[in-house]
Amino acid sequence: MYKSKRIDNLGSAIFTEMANRKKQQIAKGKNVIDLSIGTPDLPPPSVVIQAMADALSDYNAFYYSLKGSQQLYQSIASWYQKRFSVILDTNTEILDLIGSQDGLAHLPLALIDPGDIVLVPDPGYPIYQGSVELAGGKIYPMPLMEQNSFLPDLDKIPKDIAQQAKLMIINYPSNPVAAIAGLDFFQKVVHFAKQNKIVVVHDLAYSELAFDGYKPPSFLQVTGAKDIGVEINSLSKSYNMAGARFGFMVGNRDIIQSLGTLKSNIDYGVFHVVQAGAIAALEEDGSHCADMAQIYQKRRDLLIEGFNDLGWKIEKPKASMFVWAKNPGQLTSREFAYSLLEEAGIVVIPGDAFGLMGEGYVRIALVQNDNKIKEAIKQLAQSKISF
Repeated sequence: MYKSKRIDNLGSAIFTEMANRKKQQIAKGKNVIDLSIGTPDLPPPSVVIQAMADALSDYNAFYYSLKGSQQLYQSIASWYQKRFSVILDTNTEILDLIGSQDGLAHLPLALIDPGDIVLVPDPGYPIYQGSVELAGGKIYPMPLMEQNSFLPDLDKIPKDIAQQAKLMIINYPSNPVAAIAGLDFFQKVVHFAKQNKIVVVHDLAYSELAFDGYKPPSFLQVTGAKDIGVEINSLSKSYNMAGARFGFMVGNRDIIQSLGTLKSNIDYGVFHVVQAGAIAALEEDGSHCADMAQIYQKRRDLLIEGFNDLGWKIEKPKASMFVWAKNPGQLTSREFAYSLLEEAGIVVIPGDAFGLMGEGYVRIALVQNDNKIKEAIKQLAQSKISF
């Protein structure tokens, strides 16, 4: 009586369930290490904090923010040119977002009509499917398989589906599977999208959390990508600004305009104080992101090598703040996640929370410091779980 039918199709239940199960274990006196939600545990750069503090003292900061400032858009354009050698028009090819999820959640509402088909990765970040459900679209899942390096096989998408599809969502480095993609894959995507008249949105939120010298490319580096697509990035993970909510979409001007029109009817843009912090982050010399990548790489190595020594064989991802780990034995994803919590005091998210193809895996977030990770390894070693 008090909710619409579409609410039943939004998948947040397992996250709430794992949080409740965590509380139950803590109440029993168990030491719990939470490796479930991808929330950074480190602070933003000091220059960002100072810039926001300075902006907070200006009463003009509390006026409505209908659109990002020209200085903000110039900072985004300069960052993109420096990082990816991609040139952006600050007047037409950039849109500020209240976090990347703002753009991901609302873009289908701006681009598709009820019944339109959207190609969505499976497994994938829950808002990909959720946004299509909210817009009344039809989801066609693109299976991400280990044998294909967790890249969708575009050749296996039926021709009639490809010709009807209006939108495709991709995400590399990815959440939850922590996979990467090269420009050769993005070239295939551009060709496929142009051939079938499909809009592409690439979620690049983890572009700066990469390891072993790897530098993730931008989808927009491919010739012709701007003709059919946009890219969304965020400062939540790379600059530890998750609570400040700042992201941006860049690329095709018509797509940018469509989402901008929709958003002008929904919200009033990013708080000026957050814009000040974003400018400081984007104009920082790059040392912060390099430091963050090193911290996460160390955590990755510590956790995976520790778990591997216990017999749980996990591959090291090249990027993102997650580890995608195959379940040992015959347990389902949920059974194994429950067992990890109850037996070892470790909270992870079962893979089926991200789609049917996530069954058989769990997602582990690298959101605890080295000492906590060592505790998790010790608790797993002392548990009854065998590999």
